[in-house]
Amino acid sequence: MARPIWKGSISFGLVNIPVGLFTAEGKEKKLDFHLLDKNDLSPVGYKKINKRTGKEVASGEMVKGYEFERGQYVVLTEEDLKRANARATQTVEIIDFVDSKDIHPIFFQKPYFLAPVGRGEKGYALLREALKKTGKAGVAKVVIHSREYIGAVVPYGKVLVLDLIRYPDELKKSETIEVPEEDLEKLGVTKKELEMAERLVESMISDWQPDKYHDTYRDELLSYIKDKIAAGETARVEEAAAPPPAPSAEVIDLMSLLKKSVEETEAAKVKARKASGG
Repeated sequence: MARPIWKGSISFGLVNIPVGLFTAEGKEKKLDFHLLDKNDLSPVGYKKINKRTGKEVASGEMVKGYEFERGQYVVLTEEDLKRANARATQTVEIIDFVDSKDIHPIFFQKPYFLAPVGRGEKGYALLREALKKTGKAGVAKVVIHSREYIGAVVPYGKVLVLDLIRYPDELKKSETIEVPEEDLEKLGVTKKELEMAERLVESMISDWQPDKYHDTYRDELLSYIKDKIAAGETARVEEAAAPPPAPSAEVIDLMSLLKKSVEETEAAKVKARKASGG
C-alpha cells in the first residue's frame, strides 16, 4: 500500500477536501553504471562527508540549517518548518482555474497523485468531474519539503493529479536561442513544401497510446552489453584491502587532544558570557 508524502487538504473557495499526496513517478528504468577509476577499474564512491571531521554522515544524522552569518546557523526541524505557516504546508490551495490547454508542457515539472482521506470522497469526486466537464485546471499553491511550488490540479482518469509547474523565472528566455523567423517566404519555403509537410503530419496522426512507447535505446544497449559478456570482454576488480588497524591508545597524541579540549571549553565559556551579557 502506497504511503502519502503528507496529508492535508485541497481548498478552493470555502471547500476543503481531505487528501493525501502520493508520488506519481515510478522507478526510472535505466541501466545502472558504476563509476570506475580508469587506471585500475576500482569503483569510485559518493559519500556525504562532514567537512570538519572528514567522516561520513548517515542520513538520519543530518538536519537542516540556515546560515545567517558565515559559520552561524539556525537549525530547523520538520516541526519548525510546519510552524512557520501550518496552513501552507498542509494545503493544496487552488487560487485560479484556467484552460488546461493553455499551460504549455515546458512548464510541467513533476507529477503527484492526490487521493481522498477521511470523508473526502464526495468533494474529491465533485472536483474531479467538474474539471473534466469544464476542461479546466486548478492552479494551486503547495509547500513540499520546505519550498512553495505552483501546480496544476488536473484529472487523470479517476485520479486527481497535482502537476508541479516551474515558475517563469526558472526557465531560460527563448529569445536567447537562435531559431529561424516565422516569415517562411523570406526563408524560401514554398507553399507546396508547406502543404507536403502538413500532409506528412496528417498521415502520421494516431491516438495517444502511451503504452506503445518504450526505451529502445536501453534495450539495444543491454543487448550490446550481453554480447560483450558472452565474448568474454569483462574485467574483474579485486576487493579493496582491509584498512590498517587503528593506532593503539599508547601512541595517541594526548597533548593535542587536551589542547583542543581546553580551547573548545574556553570558547564555549566566552560564548556563554556574551549570551548572558556578562
